[in-house]
Amino acid sequence: MSESKKFILQEKDIPQAWFNIIPSMPVKPLPMLNPSTGEPLKAEDLYPLFSKEAADQEMNFSDSWIEIPEPVRELYKIWRPTPLVRARGLEKALDTPAHIYFKNESVSPVGSHKLNSAIPQAFYCKQQGVTNVTTETGAGQWGAALSMACKMFGLELAVYMVKISYNQKPYRRSIMQTYGAEVIASPSMSTRAGRDIITAHPNYQGSLGTAISEAVELAMSTPNCKYALGSVLNHVALHQTVIGLEAEKQMEMAGEYPDTVIGCFGGGSNFSGISFPFLRHNLHDGYKTRFIAAEPASCPKLTRGVFSYDYGDEAGYTPMIPMLTLGHNFSPANIHAGGLRYHGAGAVVSRLREDKIIDAVDIPQLESFNAATVFAKAEGIIPAPESAHAIAAAIREALSAKEAGEKKVILFNLSGHGLIDMTAYDRYFAGDLSNYEVPDSEIEANTASLKKI
Repeated sequence: MSESKKFILQEKDIPQAWFNIIPSMPVKPLPMLNPSTGEPLKAEDLYPLFSKEAADQEMNFSDSWIEIPEPVRELYKIWRPTPLVRARGLEKALDTPAHIYFKNESVSPVGSHKLNSAIPQAFYCKQQGVTNVTTETGAGQWGAALSMACKMFGLELAVYMVKISYNQKPYRRSIMQTYGAEVIASPSMSTRAGRDIITAHPNYQGSLGTAISEAVELAMSTPNCKYALGSVLNHVALHQTVIGLEAEKQMEMAGEYPDTVIGCFGGGSNFSGISFPFLRHNLHDGYKTRFIAAEPASCPKLTRGVFSYDYGDEAGYTPMIPMLTLGHNFSPANIHAGGLRYHGAGAVVSRLREDKIIDAVDIPQLESFNAATVFAKAEGIIPAPESAHAIAAAIREALSAKEAGEKKVILFNLSGHGLIDMTAYDRYFAGDLSNYEVPDSEIEANTASLKKI
């Protein structure tokens, strides 16, 4: 078992401001487009859907640092700062000269990094006098986090949970209900978007794009209600930068600096959170750190997607986002990493990927679960299937360093634990899981109508 070393910060070390990477980017992301007019989106276009502060943060291309409100910092103190761990057990298991570190976001009350954005989004809604909130969730990590955050601020929450995860992960559903949220399997009969999809595809097991459509529709038709999003958009990535900002201080405590930074990738929240604070040193100070987004081979938008304007949801309610996409109608395979089953990447990450500032790899499902079990045996932590993709990419890098005889420093984000994902592990151990790879023809057909940028 692990002889790993933890690097612990104090409450005073919780960041005072989030880091906004957009002003540092050599090429700024293209604007989102209003789906009704086709014109570049303005912050006020988002006010009917999001809290005003979230909308303003979304469109902030000028301020590198945005202050964290004191009530949010006080709630962060429940679990932050999170530990940075030198994974000596994993290093030993791999017999690698690489030094492997992970930021352990699984220690939050809901078991993942998602609370970093759920608390400020709920706070901004409460501050504005909002009473009701809607959202979507894939694996349930975001839904659980927002359920807790809404309860803290006395807000009512409705969560559209992707149907395959609703059935695969009943205990995540129970967590949301424990905090008082209403949880609806998506697609559902409660919205026009859901009814249309069920009518066309009666056995459809859902996608994040579908669940977003339903949550947006409910928010827009419910008085005094706003929508909150757990990934993809700029303001969500912004809130998650507390992860990397803490990790910077902790790497300094360890006396090292990462050669490689890795996060799993669904919509981009945890990859951005661990990466962007370190990436600013590449952009401003000439550092050469490599950044790797690890996505599932069954949903490979960063590695095989088309860079185009596309909707963020299936029904076409959201703004048009300049994104690497598999097409908003893409139906992802029913892999257990439900939080990574999203058709596109946010505008910022897509721009960084197009400009070759970040890298991406796709990880087959069986490789991710194999990596998860290697990590669990070495470090004692059972990771969420999503986090297992980052672990798999880190193991690839560590074995590459071994082959080359390089002493590489690798940092990855352990974005959540898998203690409520044991059904997936049961199926893995029984040999019931398989890999899914999307045929080129399916991607081409699904993106044929999109105009490439």
